Amino acid sequence: MEEAAGLIAPAATMIAAMMTAANLGARVTGWGFVVFTLGSLAWSAVGFASGQTNLLATNLFLTLVNIVGIWRWLGRQRGYEDGARRAAERSREAAAPSLFAASALAGLPGSDIRGEEIGKTVDAMIECESGRLSYVVVASGGLGGVDETLRAMPASLLECHADGLVLLMSEAEFAKRDTLGSAAWPACPPRGRGSEVPPGREGGRPGKDVAHVAAQ
Repeated sequence: MEEAAGLIAPAATMIAAMMTAANLGARVTGWGFVVFTLGSLAWSAVGFASGQTNLLATNLFLTLVNIVGIWRWLGRQRGYEDGARRAAERSREAAAPSLFAASALAGLPGSDIRGEEIGKTVDAMIECESGRLSYVVVASGGLGGVDETLRAMPASLLECHADGLVLLMSEAEFAKRDTLGSAAWPACPPRGRGSEVPPGREGGRPGKDVAHVAAQ
């Protein structure tokens, strides 16, 4: 038993770490915690069989943590995602504007007017007073988030679809837009196909100022 547990424990831990780090949604993350639980129980068995009290105690505690993770991701968070997905599906069949979950914006693929994928959305900025989408930040290039380039896309140049965002420009036009620093996102959306922020608005308060600029 100790030999089998010694094989299962590291394998389960490595697989679970990859599943949770990939951030592929509530289901995958939740099942990652299930595999983590298998690994921590196997490590507990190794600790018990070999008399390593510290290893046993640590992994019994981690088993409790993993159970909380299972409840959070396979229970609560999965329920939220299922509710949002079903609402979006029903909206496409109803005589009403189509919906999609705001949480789904992060990681949503963005394609140019020809349908070629050119990046993925990182996040979106919402106007406080109107509740309207101001702009989204699209990441392109790089590998696994390393050396990627961020650009802001105003809502006026976006079309939302169930399977992603369409940027109303070519890939070449997108590449010409100003890039953003990771901690220097604009306070106001860039206007039209240009990427400049109107003078005097760089430090404007989100909400009224942003809505005023968007209306120009």
